[in-house]
Amino acid sequence: MTEYLDCGQVVNTHGIRGEVRIVPWADSPDFLCRFRTLYLEGDKPMAVTSCRVHKGSVIVKFQGVDTVEAAMLLKGKTVRIRRADAKLPAGSFFLADVIGLDVIDEAGNKLGMLKEVLSPSVQNVYVVEGEREILIPAVPEFVLETNIEGGYVKVRLIEGM
Repeated sequence: MTEYLDCGQVVNTHGIRGEVRIVPWADSPDFLCRFRTLYLEGDKPMAVTSCRVHKGSVIVKFQGVDTVEAAMLLKGKTVRIRRADAKLPAGSFFLADVIGLDVIDEAGNKLGMLKEVLSPSVQNVYVVEGEREILIPAVPEFVLETNIEGGYVKVRLIEGM
């Protein structure tokens, strides 16, 4: 597991006082507002002086970024958090931690490796690469167990998957 996790991208400036608009890569944009320090590419710590959700994005004011010109220099940068700073509810995990896990069926047969997580709608879809590519909706009916420490995801397949 990596120390830092990608959690969004600076896509533009907001206003004229140095705020930036971040598109979050999390279940909820509110998640990013929990952090007092965010890290930009290269793990450069940036102190957050204010943070709010606005139309599905996150508007952040970083300490020392006080002009639109300074904010413009951050455009396109990936925003990261330190894993140790994130407090997840019991049973929750970061999607980055399931990528690369083995995917097994109910009988323990290896189907392949979890290659990617798609987010086409309300639910995520796991892309499993094995003898053939399998798309599995990430819902309890199909994903029976996620064991990050054990290195696997146990799934139930139905005919046609």
